[in-house]
Amino acid sequence: MEFISQQLDEYVVQHSQPEPQLLQELSRETWLKVLQPRMLSGHYQGRLLSLLSKLIAPTTILEIGTYTGYSALCLAEGLSQNGTLHTIDINEELSHIQEKYFEKSAFAENIIRHTGNALEIIPTLKTSFDLIFIDADKQNYSAYFDLIMDHIHPGSVIISDNVLWSGKVIKKVQPDDQDTQALIDYNKKINTDPRVETVLLPIRDGLTITRVK
Repeated sequence: MEFISQQLDEYVVQHSQPEPQLLQELSRETWLKVLQPRMLSGHYQGRLLSLLSKLIAPTTILEIGTYTGYSALCLAEGLSQNGTLHTIDINEELSHIQEKYFEKSAFAENIIRHTGNALEIIPTLKTSFDLIFIDADKQNYSAYFDLIMDHIHPGSVIISDNVLWSGKVIKKVQPDDQDTQALIDYNKKINTDPRVETVLLPIRDGLTITRVK
């Protein structure tokens, strides 16, 4: 679903920060070698994630859904000195690409990769996070939110991707469309939870910014 015309979208990208060379290479390899390359955050959203992270200057970041590592590298740009980013993905087949580009980046020592089920891994992380990015399986968004509430503090920021789901969230939900229903439930959940304040941005496929009170 396109929220603005292609011409205007191109103007927006052209007047935003350029994509770093390493991320250009990662994007190119993802599109050449990986199924569903559209899952990549990409140039524009990646620069937004980078800027948000720089504004927050987190010491600790949690990313749920690594994919090929593009968004992790964007978020890592805002880490405070000696900060740490934990990123979780269940797909072992993508580990070689993640590792390749993490090692080529300036953040090789700052990124900790976890492979497995995030619902099982998150409870084992003995730290509090300043910034959390949720971009994994949509049916578990609400479960991730509930889990991370034990790992955040006042002022922590949660960014959730794909919350408009190609506009399906405002259409009649098909009985077998569990992803869309899960996102509808999640959007309502984080907008009504008194512990947080939320703004949903119509950027790309929908990006929610949530701040813990």
